[in-house]
Amino acid sequence: MDSHDDGEQNSLPAWRARTALPPLGALRCFEAAARLGGFTRAAQELHLTHGAVSRAVRSIEDALGVQLFERRSQRVHLTSAGERLRDATAGAFELLAATVRELREPPRKPALVVSCEPTLLMRWLIPRLPAFQAAHPQIALQWVAGGGAIGFGAVDLAIRRNDFAWGRGVHALHLFDERIGPVCSPAYRDAHVEGSGRSARFTPDACLLHSATRAGAWNDWARAARRKRPAAATAQTFEHFYFSLQAAAAGVGAAIGPWQLVRDEVESGVLAAPLGFVADGSAYYLLAPAPVRAGSPAALLAAWLRAQA
Repeated sequence: MDSHDDGEQNSLPAWRARTALPPLGALRCFEAAARLGGFTRAAQELHLTHGAVSRAVRSIEDALGVQLFERRSQRVHLTSAGERLRDATAGAFELLAATVRELREPPRKPALVVSCEPTLLMRWLIPRLPAFQAAHPQIALQWVAGGGAIGFGAVDLAIRRNDFAWGRGVHALHLFDERIGPVCSPAYRDAHVEGSGRSARFTPDACLLHSATRAGAWNDWARAARRKRPAAATAQTFEHFYFSLQAAAAGVGAAIGPWQLVRDEVESGVLAAPLGFVADGSAYYLLAPAPVRAGSPAALLAAWLRAQA
């Protein structure tokens, strides 16, 4: 029994001698000296004396039985062995520092990826996102612009108007009803709108602005408002809905604007709404691939969106 114990004890120092690392502090001194090109700079960075750094490097050389630096003309130069150890220690300390940073930082929950129609995202949501972040700092959101059919998997949630079939298995939370009305610049209103209130109408020389993505917007408004569509002298069509609203703000003509998309400009006076807004029967919804649990991030987002509307 005793001889067995003695055998184990005699073998341990030899095993450790082959695998033991030099002290971490000494390796840090070597890494700094190799990276900075000298013991003096390493000592300054580590708040040590020149002699302490030199002794630390010498202890590693003695332990490994190799020379790490050549000392010539009061300067030090890495040997080939020193270059190999420099590369190893640099990578090891970088990995160690990265791991420490990760351990110190609180774990982050993966972001909810939310798809939203581009114009609604740009003109309504983005200006209000700081308020959401302040109200729900624990919820991380990643926004992507998109319209039409939703590919759940690539996204977690989607905000869409109910102007197309969502498909089976989609769960919808109502956010707000759509209201639409003609908008233009205040100067354009003064030059091309006659009357006020219910009797207000565009003059025959007005220009109606259309978009390819909402080609029937003027007809939809006329039907919802129970008015005749203006008999305008000219018209211009833009590829995207967003462009038609920008053209209206610039004084090119009058465009149909959904209330949520133009409310900031109307309230600030950039746009005028001389004929008001009416509900067109459509609405926006938050769509999810499964029922939304009360108190979940999706439910909190839906409640916040409703409050903004």
